[in-house]
Amino acid sequence: MRYERQCGVLLPVSSLPSKYGIGCFDKSAYDFVDSLARAGQGVWQILPLGPTSYGDSPYQSFSTFAGNPYFISLDDLIQEGVLSRQECRSADFGKKADTVDYAKLYRNRYKLLRKAYERSDISRNPDFIRFQQEEGYWLKDYAVFMAVKDRFNGAPWTEWAEDIRLRWQNALDYYRRELYFDIEFQEYMQFKFYEQWKKLKAYANTRGIRIIGDIPIYVAMDSADTWASPWLFKLDSENNPTQVAGCPPDGFSATGQLWGNPLYNWEVHRQSGFSWWLKRIEHCFAMYDILRIDHFRGFDEYYAIPYGDLTAENGWWEKGPGMDLFRAVSCRLGEREIIAEDLGFVTDSVRRLVEESGYPNMKVIEFAFDERDTGNASDYLPHNYDANSVVYTGTHDNETLMGWLSQITPSEHDMVGRYLNRQGAPDKELCENLICLVMGSVSRLCVIPMQDYMGLGNEARINQPSTLGTNWKWRLKEGQFDAALEKRLYDLAVLYGRNNWEAEKLLREETGTETDAAWDE
Repeated sequence: MRYERQCGVLLPVSSLPSKYGIGCFDKSAYDFVDSLARAGQGVWQILPLGPTSYGDSPYQSFSTFAGNPYFISLDDLIQEGVLSRQECRSADFGKKADTVDYAKLYRNRYKLLRKAYERSDISRNPDFIRFQQEEGYWLKDYAVFMAVKDRFNGAPWTEWAEDIRLRWQNALDYYRRELYFDIEFQEYMQFKFYEQWKKLKAYANTRGIRIIGDIPIYVAMDSADTWASPWLFKLDSENNPTQVAGCPPDGFSATGQLWGNPLYNWEVHRQSGFSWWLKRIEHCFAMYDILRIDHFRGFDEYYAIPYGDLTAENGWWEKGPGMDLFRAVSCRLGEREIIAEDLGFVTDSVRRLVEESGYPNMKVIEFAFDERDTGNASDYLPHNYDANSVVYTGTHDNETLMGWLSQITPSEHDMVGRYLNRQGAPDKELCENLICLVMGSVSRLCVIPMQDYMGLGNEARINQPSTLGTNWKWRLKEGQFDAALEKRLYDLAVLYGRNNWEAEKLLREETGTETDAAWDE
C-alpha cells in the first residue's frame, strides 16, 4: 500500500444514479469521479463487477472473469446509433430513483442489448475480434455457458442434459453451431462492458482517483468457472460438490453460515503452480488499481461443510494454501497492492499469514463495540491499529452507522459515548464523531461508505448477510453528492492529512482557481 495517508468512498457501481434503473458506466459515473476528486478523495472502492445470478449478489456470479451487462451504458449505445433514445426511455426499469428493480432489469435490459448487438455488425469490428482473441481463455467458455443456460431456461448447469453438463465434445460442438449468434451476443456484451469500464477507469486515474476492486475468495457453483474446470474444485465424478463453503456457528449465528460455494481442490491448484489463480488475479489488476480479497482467512484455513447439509453445524476446518499462493502471485506479478479482508474471528495463524504477506488488513469501527465478539473486539479499537491497515466505519455487509447506532444495546451505546467522550450525545453527532475517529486514526487508508457521510439509516443498507429479497438495491439519487457534501469531505480529508493533493493540483490547473473557490462558485 502507498505510504501516504489517503481516504476514499465505498459505493457500488450499481448504487450510482442513472435514469436506466441501475448505476452504470454513463455520465453519472464520470460525474461521481469528478465529485470524488473535488472532495479530496484518493480511492473509489466498488463491489465485484461480475454478472449476478439468483439473489442478485455480486458475490455469487456466473463468472469470476466476466462483467455485468447491466453496467453497460445505454447512452453510449445510443451515441453509437445501435439504440434509439425512445427505445431506452420507453423500457420499464422501475420507477424508484433510489432502488434497483432487478426483476424489471432482467426482463427489459437484455432485450435492448440484443437489439444493439443485432444492429452492431460486431463481427466485422477489428477491436471485437482482438478482444475475442485476447480474452479467449475465459470468454469462450463463458459465452457458451450463458447461451446454453438460456436454452435451458436459466437452469443451473448441474441440471442440464448429461452430455453438455459433462462437456462431451460432440455436445460442445453441437451447441456452438446451434447457438452461434446467442454465443456471439454474450461476447458482444462482454466487449462493450470492458470497453466502457476501461474508459471509465482511465478517466478516474487521470483525475487522481484509484479504483479498489473486490473479489470473492470463492466462485459460485452455477458458474462458467466451475462448469468449465471442475477438476479445480471438490466435485465427484458426476461434477456434484462433495463439500461446500461457509462459516461455523458463532455469537452472530447459532447454526453458522452455509454459503454453498464449491471448495477448491488446493492440491490440484498447487500442482499447476496456481495457474488459475494467477490468471484470475492478473485479470483483476487489469481492471483495478488495488485489490481487496474477500475472506482472506480462507487461505489459511477454510471451513468445509458436507454437501447436502442444511446448516453449517457439522463442518470442519482444513488447511488452505497459505503463503505458497501469495509467493506465486508476487513472483508472477511483482509487488501489487492487495487488501486482506480478515474480518470475523481471527486466529494467530491468520494473523501470521497477513503479517507475512505484508498486505494491509481491515479495521471496522462498528466491530469495536460488539459485546458478542469478546475475542476480537479490541482489535478494532483505533488505539490498537497500526499504519498498515485500512479502516472503515462499516462495509457493504454492515448496517449504516446511523442504523447501527439505533440498534446496538444500551451498554454498547454507552461504550461508544465513553470512548468518544460524548456520553448522551444524539446519534447524528455520534455518527459524525465516529467518522472523525476513523479519519484521524493511524491507518494509512480510510474508506467510508457514502451512506455514512450522508447520515442515512438502514433503509440505505447494501446487504444483510444470509437474507434474500432486500439486498443490493440502494441507489444514490441524482444531486445528493452535491457541492456542500464535496466540501465537507474535502475539509475532513485536509484536517486529518488524507487529502488527495494530486487530484487537487489537477483541479487547480484546470480551473485556474483554488479548490475552495470552486465550491464558492
